Amino acid sequence: MKYIHSEETLEVPEGVKVHIKSRIVTVEGPRGKLTKNLNHLAVSFSRPKKNVIGIEIHHGSRKNVATLRTVRTLINNLIIGVTKGFKYKMRYVYAHFPINVNVDKNNETGLYEVEIRNFIGEKIVRRVVMLPGVDVEISTTQKDELILSGNSLENVSQSAADIQQICRVRNKDIRKFLDGLYVSEKGNIVDE
Repeated sequence: MKYIHSEETLEVPEGVKVHIKSRIVTVEGPRGKLTKNLNHLAVSFSRPKKNVIGIEIHHGSRKNVATLRTVRTLINNLIIGVTKGFKYKMRYVYAHFPINVNVDKNNETGLYEVEIRNFIGEKIVRRVVMLPGVDVEISTTQKDELILSGNSLENVSQSAADIQQICRVRNKDIRKFLDGLYVSEKGNIVDE
């Protein structure tokens, strides 16, 4: 079954500029500028009012119509990123061997690197390079906590996922070995 016409609308808050050209969405706000390429999706954009974006699709199947909400959410995440930013908190969990985490910035690339040592007593040093635009710091208020922050939700959450995945326990009973670095809290940099 084809849906003849489906539409979603998204309100743009004040102080945020959204520019869409050939399905490349650029959002500018007080915290910076983010760009997202939506070339692979067959949706069309319109501006019914000054601060409203219309996203529509004609003659789409059920799966094509489902992309409307996805596109709306992606653009909304960009808007939240340039106004409030995203912050993920990660906690170290260990039973016996304390995990040592060092954070330093690479001078050549300008990206942060997280170095994890003594994970379940292993001598191997695990290194994770953060994605561009992600800042990492070791929490000063809470013991054994890492704070990742940035404007792009995708980059911040993917960096947190990379850290969590590099500390997976292999060849052991994972019900007993719960060690690792896990996301404990998600939020915004600018609090309401």
